[in-house]
Amino acid sequence: MLEYIFFDERPWNLFIRFLDDKGLQSQSAHEDQGFMVRIPEETDDALMDDIEAYYDEMLDMNEALFIEQADDSEHKHAAGVSVNLSSGTTVQALVDPELLNRILDVISTDELGQFINSIVDAVENPDERSVCRRM
Repeated sequence: MLEYIFFDERPWNLFIRFLDDKGLQSQSAHEDQGFMVRIPEETDDALMDDIEAYYDEMLDMNEALFIEQADDSEHKHAAGVSVNLSSGTTVQALVDPELLNRILDVISTDELGQFINSIVDAVENPDERSVCRRM
């Protein structure tokens, strides 16, 4: 499943409605880390492009709502990235939102997930051999 997270219920609801309008079955829930939406990984590539573009719009709205609600003296920005451990546990890694936005301007959330999973695998299963010897 591909995961999308929101920190405000309004863009979360709009995103769910968008997926419903596209005929895509999604799972959504309010969890400890935020409002989650999960969709099948086998989703059509053309549809994924539309989903990624709309998710970016909803993230912008999410950020604007967060800023609007934040007290100027306590102005904080936060973003998290889901990290799937081999134990089956999913944890959130805290990431600077500006850095995450710059990364997502260049790669998709799926590509970011693949990159993160490669790092998790290397940490959980260290291999001292050089990269060229692993190929």
